[in-house]
Amino acid sequence: MATTAPPPGGAGARGSGFDSTPVRVAREVAGVLGALALTFLGLTAITFFIGRVMPVDPVLAIVGDRAPQDVYEAVYRELGLDEPIWQQYLLFMADVVRGDFGTSIQTSKPVLEDLLRFFPATLELATAATLVGTLVGVPMGVAAAVNQGRPLDHVLRVVGLVGYSTPVFWLGMMALLVFYAQLGWTPGPGRLDVFYQGLVPQVTGLLLVDSALAGDWTVFWNAASHLVLPTVVLGTFALAYIARMTRSFMLDQLNQEYVLAARVKGVPERVVIWRHAFGNVLVQLITIIGLTYASLLEGSVLTETVFAWPGIGQYITTALFKSDMNAVIGGTIVVGCCFVGVNMLSDLLYRLVDPRTRG
Repeated sequence: MATTAPPPGGAGARGSGFDSTPVRVAREVAGVLGALALTFLGLTAITFFIGRVMPVDPVLAIVGDRAPQDVYEAVYRELGLDEPIWQQYLLFMADVVRGDFGTSIQTSKPVLEDLLRFFPATLELATAATLVGTLVGVPMGVAAAVNQGRPLDHVLRVVGLVGYSTPVFWLGMMALLVFYAQLGWTPGPGRLDVFYQGLVPQVTGLLLVDSALAGDWTVFWNAASHLVLPTVVLGTFALAYIARMTRSFMLDQLNQEYVLAARVKGVPERVVIWRHAFGNVLVQLITIIGLTYASLLEGSVLTETVFAWPGIGQYITTALFKSDMNAVIGGTIVVGCCFVGVNMLSDLLYRLVDPRTRG
């Protein structure tokens, strides 16, 4: 009987399986990079074209409405506005790739330099508010779900509703009036007292980090005290939303059959709640927390205005009122990139939390 050659199994099959892993990873990386490139192109295109069709004349914003016609035309050509719109976009993209968003009218500085100066303030505030919202909102939502229909549930739901419905600017002003003006427990608006400004070298732009790196704990605690009120105001809104969604997710899981089976088997209640039920809502919560963080990174304009917080939201709003389109477009692109970055981080956390999403 003729001997049949063995199929390419054994080491060959193992080698083939081994080779497929780098290929799969390369395809995933290529897919992510491609999606990022398309998202960035779409974001810049939409932002650019909206900026061009807005009823704002960037030339008048620069030269003023009393400038001679020849000066107006010279600036018009210098800005490239005499070129077709698609060519303007290509020139704009060429500058963006080099990190050049143009010069801001309101500060007379490169927009990128302004963004690097203002964005860390928003990042610091948004991060602190998200931490407060998560650390308080998640236990609130779980407690409300576990005690559904009981007095504690009603109290927590009312607290969440009030926090979600109260206007941020009103809450900020009341906080300043009570804790700063009346009680004197917290410092006033701004990120730092005047006599502490400039004492710490700027490394990251985050005052807490920079003062800690410099070992100047006086500046650190002063910056932290200024951060308390705006963090509580933004954190109240964040925790209200996170608590509501956590309660909803937990109620859905607590009504599942596997929870009833675990209880019948005598599994401790805290294990049922935190390991089984909460473990199954964690991926959904990551989405909610990520969206909350991204929305705060947009720059909470009202909070930044009330507390004189020099963040990107206040910067973009002021630029819009002054027809500073370079600053508006540059800031909008940065905000869009923040959303993309947070979504990528959420996707990474999905894979870490839920092995089923790893493929």
